[in-house]
Amino acid sequence: MIETSGRLLTLLSMLQARRDWPGALLAERLGVSPRTVRRDVDRLRELGYPVQATRGPDGGYRLVAGAELPPLLFDDEQAVAVAVALQTAATPGTEEAALRALTTVRQVMPARLRARLDALEITSVRDPGRREPPVVGHDSLLGLGTAIRAREVVRFDYDGGTSEPVGTGTAAFRPPRRVEPHHLVTFEGRWYLVGFDLDRADWRTFRVDRLSLRTGTGPRFALREVPGGDVGAYLLDGFVRMRATVRGEAVLHAPADVVAPWLGRWGVAEALPDVDGEPRSRVLLASWSWVGVAGFLGMFDVPFEIAGPSDLRAAVATLGDRCRAAVGQP
Repeated sequence: MIETSGRLLTLLSMLQARRDWPGALLAERLGVSPRTVRRDVDRLRELGYPVQATRGPDGGYRLVAGAELPPLLFDDEQAVAVAVALQTAATPGTEEAALRALTTVRQVMPARLRARLDALEITSVRDPGRREPPVVGHDSLLGLGTAIRAREVVRFDYDGGTSEPVGTGTAAFRPPRRVEPHHLVTFEGRWYLVGFDLDRADWRTFRVDRLSLRTGTGPRFALREVPGGDVGAYLLDGFVRMRATVRGEAVLHAPADVVAPWLGRWGVAEALPDVDGEPRSRVLLASWSWVGVAGFLGMFDVPFEIAGPSDLRAAVATLGDRCRAAVGQP
């Protein structure tokens, strides 16, 4: 019985990892006959797993979506991974559901795994200086997720950050946004929708907690490529463009490959010829203020020269005066 149960678990894991499996290949991987594979597939069907036979020269099997959630079977590593993810990956609005799911998973775990999980103490720390992210309704996430998968245009009322709630006062007279939804992204605890705004003919990023979906979806659309091809990079670049109000240039006495990893998306480094054997790099930096750029340059702990503009030179002088005053020097 133990051997059969273990084989069923292995068979289920294989069916979940790949869309189609030839019957002969399953038998070879499991070390059993094709007849035994057929019997094991029948057992999985009895447990509620919708395993479908596929036609073709080899014949095979496919795990398809069913109407109900059958009993879940995890191997040891999968069970621990699910439990850890539920403890650490909850976003605002999902904490209670994640805790209930974790309790359910723990109850059906074997005693040996339950003891290992209980011994794994995980503490999630949040920055006390950062405001709590807003709660996003499950209906919004599920509605947007369904539209993204189906490639259907969505309509929603959007409060772009004003103090007036969506759908009240003058905001009620604004026409709804018509957007081709492409990605749901989480960043610093908040949910964002990246999509193509049809009325503005351009890509936009929307806070999900600030939108209110209209009933029904629009026509299907052809998938576009996010600018740059990377949705994460596009989102971060947008934050930099939004927050950065000034840009300055300087020459650092350090190699570009050493400086570049610390710039993040706030700047770029370009290698320059060495001077008297000492490496140089040109750095372009963006920030919310000129003094912010000056402080960023001082972080590298190497000599530097300001290439421009004059506002950045003045900011470096201001920062220098503040530093001298802080240590009691005139």
